[in-house]
Amino acid sequence: MSKTEPKVAAAKPFLTDVITLREHARKHLETGNVTSTYRGDVTQAIAILQSVLATEIVCVLRYTMHAVSASGISSEGVRDEFAQHAKEEQEHMLAVAQRINQLGGKPDFNPDGLLTRSASQYAEGGNLVEMIRENLIAERIAIDHYRELIRYFSDDDPATRIMLEGILVVEEEHANDMHDLLVAREGIPSLAS
Repeated sequence: MSKTEPKVAAAKPFLTDVITLREHARKHLETGNVTSTYRGDVTQAIAILQSVLATEIVCVLRYTMHAVSASGISSEGVRDEFAQHAKEEQEHMLAVAQRINQLGGKPDFNPDGLLTRSASQYAEGGNLVEMIRENLIAERIAIDHYRELIRYFSDDDPATRIMLEGILVVEEEHANDMHDLLVAREGIPSLAS
């Protein structure tokens, strides 16, 4: 080989041959979609997702309670926003529960110990502004928590990571909505310069 010829990397197979794929698919059917190529720790993934599930349940309950109990002048639009967020948090809750099931776990909907399993808190707030503030705090907790979990799952469990990335996008929208409502109610500047 001359000095001017580029080095050619050794061929790296893109896919396992079909015969091997078929053989692997027939083994360990009891593990469902968790095949030998799953690189994560299934037990740990389920435990983490149980915490995520609890967080989403708490968020559904908090937003629902705020949607029902918000009162005062111009509270109707805020109640509608709370109700919409409760619906979206319920969608997250169901997606996480389904992922736990796909990994071979049983989603824990038991209310006993719910708050100890959740990253978020259940804070009622005494008035409309306090409700908005508590929801903004909860969304900020969720955003940081999901970013950390996305990094944790990385390429070891791309399906869980992608699910969490989708949830994160919505949680960021929720935080933005709550921030905008808080700015509108308190008359403070939107962002520091």
